Order: sequence, then C-alpha cells, then structure tokens
Amino acid sequence: MAARDYGEYGGVTRALELIGERWALLIVRDLLVGPRRYGELAAGLPRIPSNVLAARLKELQAAGVLRRAPRSRVIVYELTPYGHELEPVVLALGAWGFKALDDPRDEQVITPDSMTMDLRSAFRAGIAAELPATAYAARVGEAELLIRVDGRTLDVSRGDGPADLAFAAGPGIRRVISGELAADRAIATGVVEVLHGRGALLDRFATTFHLAA
Repeated sequence: MAARDYGEYGGVTRALELIGERWALLIVRDLLVGPRRYGELAAGLPRIPSNVLAARLKELQAAGVLRRAPRSRVIVYELTPYGHELEPVVLALGAWGFKALDDPRDEQVITPDSMTMDLRSAFRAGIAAELPATAYAARVGEAELLIRVDGRTLDVSRGDGPADLAFAAGPGIRRVISGELAADRAIATGVVEVLHGRGALLDRFATTFHLAA
C-alpha cells in the first residue's frame, strides 16, 4: 500500500497512489529499458537518496508493479506484466513533457535510460517502415547509445558498435528532434558533430525521430 492516500475512489486516483510518489515513475521508466540491479538504478537516478530508492522499490513491489529476480548470481529488479502496461503511459508523458523542455541547467544530466525512452517516445514507426534500415551510434552528453532502426523495429542499446552514422551532441539534439533546427544546420553550427559516416543521414534520423515542441 503506497504511503499516499487521496481518500477518493477512482482509477486515476488509484494509479497515483501506486506510482505518484516522487521518483516512482522514473524507476518505472528505467526498468522499461530493462532489468536493473539496485546499484544501476541508483546510478541512473543520481539525486535519489538511498533510503528513498529502497522505499520506492518496496512500494512498487508490494503494488505488483515490479519484482526482484535472480540473474547470474545477482538480484535484479524487473517490471511485472502489470508494470509493463505502463509503457504507453510513460511514452505519452515523455512526448508531452518534451513540449515543455527548455535548455538544461548546468547540474542536469542526460542518462542512457532517459535518452533511450525519449527516443522511443519520438520514434515514428510508420515513417521508419518506408526508409532503409539504419544504425546510428550516438553520444549525447555522457550517454553512448547504439540505435538500430529496421522497418518498424527500434532497438536501442548502450555502448558503441558498427553504425552508418556516428555523431556526438549535447542537449541541443532536442532542437533536431523537435524540427526546430534542420539537420544540415545542426551540423554546420556544431550542435551535432559527425564522427563518421555521411552527415546527410542525420536528416533521416530527424525524420525517424520527431516530437513537435
């Protein structure tokens, strides 16, 4: 039973009682990317106090949203099928919140899991289905991601690998995804640095991943 109780009966109310505590939905967001050890969750949420992380995990487990599972001699946290039902909710929230994004403050960071979910929110499967399969190696802040698009299928993993286009960018990549900044201008102005591959493929990236601000 979550600590929050609104004293009201209804589906939205109950949902907020289960996942409305601070940090809870960000934990769900990261677990939508994949199972995580306790330390990995803590590293992905750099400002969360350890006692709060432990409390949220306990609450979400009691609510049936996640579970502890043994993996290769360690314990990981993973979403249950009930927890995975939150994916469209989290993606919709990401798309909605993207519209209010401004330039980041100095202390704000981009994590691999947050960037992965932003890409999943922005992915336009219908458009991608009409384009050639493409792999992108993206370094956005400290996050290094290998982004593979093949038809309607999107796969995002951590690290580097063979790619048709490798690029580095800061938070300004949001201006490309929003359509505010054309791909060629992003390269010309240094918002995006092409590391290898054809820079023209950044336009395909911007077409495949788009969230109007």
